[in-house]
Amino acid sequence: MKNLSITNFLLFVIAVALVVIAARPYIAPAPAAAAQSGQVAAAPGTASDPLYIEPGTQAIRSLDGTSQVYGRMVVDLQSGTVWGFPTLTSAPYPVDISSSKPPVSHPIYLGRFAFEDITR
Repeated sequence: MKNLSITNFLLFVIAVALVVIAARPYIAPAPAAAAQSGQVAAAPGTASDPLYIEPGTQAIRSLDGTSQVYGRMVVDLQSGTVWGFPTLTSAPYPVDISSSKPPVSHPIYLGRFAFEDITR
């Protein structure tokens, strides 16, 4: 008789737990989609300043005018600094067909937007 009551009690606990698990999505549903926060994940040890990466590739010219290559333009939205990352082709990522190793694109300083001069 005691085993039957213990079995019934355990079955009741299992049934209640299943009802709680099944009802949870209806009581507190998880969001189906979330908007982007605008924050860029920072590399370890760096500041987490938000960046704007211009879509597509642009012709990037160095400040001294000696070189011009295709690349991606990146704006630091905190400081207004504009950087160009050469891709060497119109591809959106660095390409070097003369090497079997993946290339690393180092930034070229292009200038700065004076966001602090904007008045409303």
